[in-house]
Amino acid sequence: MQGDVKRLSLILLFAPFALWIVLLIILPHLGMVYLSLREKVAPRVYEFGFGNYIDFIQEPIYWNTLLRTGSMSILVTVLALLIGFPIAYYIAKIAGRRSRGALFLLCLIPLWVSDLIRAFGWILLLRETGVISTSLQKVGLISEPVEFLYNDATVIVGLVYTVILFMIVPLVSTLDGMDDAMVEAGYNLGGSGPTVLRRIIIPYAMPGIVAGCIVVFMLTAGSYLTPILLGGKNSSWFTEQIYDQFITRFNWESGAAFGFLLLAFTSLVVWAGLRLTGQNLANTVAKN
Repeated sequence: MQGDVKRLSLILLFAPFALWIVLLIILPHLGMVYLSLREKVAPRVYEFGFGNYIDFIQEPIYWNTLLRTGSMSILVTVLALLIGFPIAYYIAKIAGRRSRGALFLLCLIPLWVSDLIRAFGWILLLRETGVISTSLQKVGLISEPVEFLYNDATVIVGLVYTVILFMIVPLVSTLDGMDDAMVEAGYNLGGSGPTVLRRIIIPYAMPGIVAGCIVVFMLTAGSYLTPILLGGKNSSWFTEQIYDQFITRFNWESGAAFGFLLLAFTSLVVWAGLRLTGQNLANTVAKN
């Protein structure tokens, strides 16, 4: 009787999660698979095949955009790690208990507003008549307005600002469990700061680094608003190609195929990253 009660409790506990997985992830993906394998041969006439994927391979602009999106997403991930790691280490190991909450609150501020509002905030700062250009003119550093928008650097800055919290949180979670005696022992044995960082701190924080990099990379590669608004017509982001197929061309079959190609590509990059770092997804998620 007691075993039946425990089993029922376990089923009721996991039922909402299972329904969420099935209804919002598995079924929509199965529907997208079905759409991606439909080839339009005549008005309202379809056949099953891989024509949508072949069209992607045969059009250089599509896979060049995918590769460009992947490379810039990797760059954003690296920058987020370089900026976020010192912040996470300070919060976890240096800051006092009272100040940790305030520092976390500062990191959470960007999430209080939507991606759209954050992007327009950057536009107000960086446009030709924006705050930065106007201020530089007033102090005499430039003689005429300068347009800081609509280039790759602006897109990268906006994306790093958007995703850096998702790098900091897993790093803080991992570094918080590191015993300070490990660092002290490293210095007592004659290790310098860079040596202690390379031999002790980074290996210990590796699960958090990998977890943060995976989340940041996937969010960046799947971003749409920030690259479009900050990059303008000069932006070449693969999510824009997917949007164009779905909304502009009403070609849901190609849009579904492009979506799965993006998922496959990002999954391949994550797998390669796990192989290079010697980590595995199960241990990384479990430790964080």
